[in-house]
Amino acid sequence: MNPFDQKPLPITKTFESFPALYPRAYHPLETDPYTKCRIILMNGTEYEAVKFSHQMARHCQSQDIRRELAMTRRTEQQQQKKLANLKPICESILEHTIGYEQLAVDLTAHLAKRVSSPNVKQALDLALLEDFDHLYRYADLMEMDDGQHAERLVGRYTEIMPGRPTISEHRFPKDGIPCPLGKDSPLFDKLASMIITAAEQQTMNYYMNQTGFYKNDLGRRLYQEIAMIEEQHVTQYESLMDASTTWLECLLMHEFVECYLYWSCEQTETDPYIRTIWAQNLEHEIAHLHKAAQLLEQFEGKHWQQVIPDGNFPAPLRLESNIPYVRSILTTVQNTYKDKNPVPVQSLECADPFFAYQDIVHPDTAQVASHMVIDQTIRRHGRDYRFETAPHPVQPLQDRTQDNTRVGRDPKIPGYNEITHSNTQR
Repeated sequence: MNPFDQKPLPITKTFESFPALYPRAYHPLETDPYTKCRIILMNGTEYEAVKFSHQMARHCQSQDIRRELAMTRRTEQQQQKKLANLKPICESILEHTIGYEQLAVDLTAHLAKRVSSPNVKQALDLALLEDFDHLYRYADLMEMDDGQHAERLVGRYTEIMPGRPTISEHRFPKDGIPCPLGKDSPLFDKLASMIITAAEQQTMNYYMNQTGFYKNDLGRRLYQEIAMIEEQHVTQYESLMDASTTWLECLLMHEFVECYLYWSCEQTETDPYIRTIWAQNLEHEIAHLHKAAQLLEQFEGKHWQQVIPDGNFPAPLRLESNIPYVRSILTTVQNTYKDKNPVPVQSLECADPFFAYQDIVHPDTAQVASHMVIDQTIRRHGRDYRFETAPHPVQPLQDRTQDNTRVGRDPKIPGYNEITHSNTQR
């Protein structure tokens, strides 16, 4: 599909009444997990659209452009409100969080399998193991606090076991700023960098806002800690985007991404009711895309094809189980960032800021929330909570009676010599 070939609605035809903005919520246990993930993804995509539009308006001198941004932004706001209210009232903060982390794992894996730029794939693969670990930590908190098993919520599509331990993910802020894509980079890689930035930003915002609302002290501390890693991920992913593009070129790309994602959701959705929402929002976004193309031509004298040479959508983005891929990437669990590149922690020097920063943020391992959750689960049940389809592929992470806080931060790990690093520099 080429959205530039579609006849757009007038922007005024995209406005909706408040009753229309309060849809029927999904069923928290009967709805397919990937339907819930798609809702989280598109909620984050709309949030990014609104945030970008506001920032553009604050840096724009043309009142005509500002007025047009206000028109499309109103619809984006309405779409976001509708998507947010698809979440049922009875779904807890922690249940919803499991959906966020399943989305992070399977969206990241899907994009990593499709991109061709090494810097993008490296960034995706590194953060994938961190979100994978977050799912495990939250799932153990859920078993401890609510007696629920998260495998039911993820539909057994996604394994739940340690990734790169969250304690090892805290890096010096200047590390993990990868090289950006350029104007000639593959279109899908540009789309991927924008999609994953919006998704991780939504996760960051959700955890930032929910930290103070969890029901106990340990849960609040866990949300606080993981929210810091999600900010790290946003910093990493947004660094991939081509910063040489103009505001109007960025606007066009944002609208194209939204069109592509809503089209992908419509193509892959299994819930007929939700599919109608994706179809309607796609129609609205096509109107926004045409308006962005018009503004680009009017104010910069550029045709949309100078920014997006081929307007045809790539193959649909598909949320599905990625168990084999995640297991293959777990062989790089000892990686961290040094400057702009992922490297094994064994290659760091003692003077590298990674170690100094680690000492600052958690001088006492026993007081780190992500470790405390697993430690307390083990004390209560005699083992951690996992959903594994086979033994963990990393030997030091196989023990279910002791949380490993050394993988990814200690260069010398017993049993780690069995793991190769053949795909470290993918």
